[in-house]
Amino acid sequence: MKRTFIVFAILLAAVGASSHGLGHGQGQTAPHGVVIPLASAKLTSDGEPACLKAALENGDPNTGPSTFLGEAAPGCVVPAHYHAAEEQLIVVRGDVLTGMEGMPETTLGPGGFAMMPSKAMHWFTCQSRSPCLMFITFDRKYDIVWAKEAGKSR
Repeated sequence: MKRTFIVFAILLAAVGASSHGLGHGQGQTAPHGVVIPLASAKLTSDGEPACLKAALENGDPNTGPSTFLGEAAPGCVVPAHYHAAEEQLIVVRGDVLTGMEGMPETTLGPGGFAMMPSKAMHWFTCQSRSPCLMFITFDRKYDIVWAKEAGKSR
C-alpha cells in the first residue's frame, strides 16, 4: 500500500510539472486563454491595401507568432508579396482566390486552407459579393515584402 501511494505521488507530481505550461501557446501574451467573439473583433486597416482590415487575435507580431482575423472587401486584391514567417490562412466566409508562385491559383471557400512557406511569393483576391473573412497565422515575427520591392511582379 505504501509503495502504491509513493508511485501515485510521483505520477501526480510528474503530471503537475508537465501541465504547468499548458495554456501558454507560442505568442500568447496572457497567462490564460483567449476568447474573442466575432462581434468584438476590432477590424482596422493599415492602408496596405485599403480594402483589407485585420484584428490581432493572439500573439505579438512585432516579436513572434501571431494570429489575425482578416476581412477583405468584395473584389479586394492583395498583390504579390511574401513574409519571412510561414503564413497559414483559413477561410471562414466567402470565396478567396489564392495564388502562390509555382502553384496554380485556387479558389478557397469556407474551411479552405492554405500554407505559404517562408519567403514564398503569394497573393489573394476576395471573389465574393460580400466581405471575405479569414484567419491568418504567422509562425514568427511579422514582416511583409511586396513583389515590387522584391523586384518581382505578378
